[in-house]
Amino acid sequence: MLQDCVIVGGGIAGLQAAIQLGRYNHRVLVLDSGDGRSSYCLQYHNLLGWPDGISGPELRQHGRIHAERLGVTFVSGRAVGAKQTDEGFAVETESGETVRAKRLLLATGVMDRLPELKGELTPCLGISIYVCPDCDGYELTGKRALVIGSGNVGARMALTLLYWTRNLVYINHEQTGVDKELIAQMEKSGVEYVNEAVRELKRDGSFLTGVVTASGRTLKAERGFVAFGGNEVRSNLAQQLGVRLHANRHVLADPRTKMTNVMNVWAAGDVLAHSEQTAIAMGDGSQAAIWIHKSLIEPQGSQALAPLVAASGPET
Repeated sequence: MLQDCVIVGGGIAGLQAAIQLGRYNHRVLVLDSGDGRSSYCLQYHNLLGWPDGISGPELRQHGRIHAERLGVTFVSGRAVGAKQTDEGFAVETESGETVRAKRLLLATGVMDRLPELKGELTPCLGISIYVCPDCDGYELTGKRALVIGSGNVGARMALTLLYWTRNLVYINHEQTGVDKELIAQMEKSGVEYVNEAVRELKRDGSFLTGVVTASGRTLKAERGFVAFGGNEVRSNLAQQLGVRLHANRHVLADPRTKMTNVMNVWAAGDVLAHSEQTAIAMGDGSQAAIWIHKSLIEPQGSQALAPLVAASGPET
C-alpha cells in the first residue's frame, strides 16, 4: 500500500509527527528500529507536565498508543536504503521489505558513544549518569560528580559542568591527549584530573556511588556524566537521497518547514543540526507534520514550500 508518509524513526520526533499526521487522517507508517536514544534514557527531568520525570521507554509507549488510536501503522525494522520513485519514495528494510510513500520524514536521531564498563552503565542513564548538560546539568547541583570521558571532549564537559557544581573529577578513560590549556583551566577551577581507565562502575541500583580505576583507586560520587565524542549521527538515508548535511553529518533543513533541500523529504529531531532536546524533537515532529500535510492537500504542492527548498543553504 502506498502511504501518504513514511516516518523513519519511532523516537520522540517521529512519534509526535505520527500523532499530528494521524490527526489529519493521513495514511502513515512508522518504521522503528527500537534502539534510539529515547529507548535507553530512563528519566527525562526537563519536560513540561512531568516534574518528577518520565522515562524514555514510557514516553515512547504513550506516544505509540496515541498514534495507533489515530490509525498510524508501526513496523519494527531498520531502514537500510531509500530512493525516489515515480510515486514518491521507497524505503528498504534490513529484512528486505520495502515500504512506499508520497512523503518521507527522517527522524533517525543520534546514538551516543558510550563505554562498556563493568557494573553496567545503562541502568543509571538519565537517573544518575547523564550525557547532556543542557538536559541534566541541574541534577549535579550540590553533588560530587564524575565525568568519564575521552580527551578534550571530556575536559570541556567537566568545565561546562562547573556551572552546577565545583566538586568534580574528570577521568580520561581512553587516556587520549588533553590540551595543556584545558588541563590548566581544570586545575585552576579545582577539577581533579585522573588520566587512567575506569575498571568498574559502582552503583546502588540505578544510583552511581563511584568507580574503581585501573590502578585500583576508588573514587566516590553521587552523579556522573559521560563525554566521549564521536556520536553516530544517523544520516545515511539522508545522504543516499542527496540531502545536504552539515560538516558534522547532521541534516540541514529549513527552520520553518523542516523540509530538506530534497523536495518532499523532511527531517526532525536530533538528526537535525540544532540543540538535541526532547522538547525540541517534539516541536520538530509537529512542525514537519504540519508542512507535510500542507504539501499533501494541495495538488500542485504548497506554494510556500517551493522557494524554501533552496533556502536550506549549503553545507558548512
